Amino acid sequence: MNDKRQLRAFYKQLRSSMSFQQKLENDKAVTQAFLDSSFYKMCDQLLIYVSFDIEVDTIAVIKQALTEKTVFCPRCISGTSIMEFYKISSFEQLKEGSFGILEPDTGEQPVKDFSKSAVCVVPGLSYDDKGHRLGFGKGFYDRFLADFPGTKVGICYDDCCCEELPYDEFDICVDHLITERKCVDFGFRKEEIYG
Repeated sequence: MNDKRQLRAFYKQLRSSMSFQQKLENDKAVTQAFLDSSFYKMCDQLLIYVSFDIEVDTIAVIKQALTEKTVFCPRCISGTSIMEFYKISSFEQLKEGSFGILEPDTGEQPVKDFSKSAVCVVPGLSYDDKGHRLGFGKGFYDRFLADFPGTKVGICYDDCCCEELPYDEFDICVDHLITERKCVDFGFRKEEIYG
């Protein structure tokens, strides 16, 4: 299966078939691994999406990060391929926006420049052994990450990872991948497996 549309359908179905309890346990493990990671502890700015239904839950990470980091969440401009990040200081600044996803509604201007120590959490339906990502098909993150100077971190369920995904020349790889079972550093091919 090397057609991206077929793969998206496959991984969406795989995620939808996960039991509520299993998703809860997997999300908790990913959250803990992320918060324990050196790149999170060392970052000053965290760019993170607000998860919905079949995505790895990010709410617990956002709640923790709001107490110790500068947090930015994305907003997609309707009818375009542009995604911008806005600083938030509380969940009250998030409102339902494009695609039914919670997005910043702060009245502030989007932030364009981020530090080298910033971390961006990247959503993906699947990741492969080289850090390639199968996204949801809109292209928002590949465009944004092309100029992002910080660390790119994918979070995913282990069962949704594979050996190789189809990719294009403009697709951006992540630097790290966290699942409920492992943390992979693609820069050095270091892999830490949880017990």
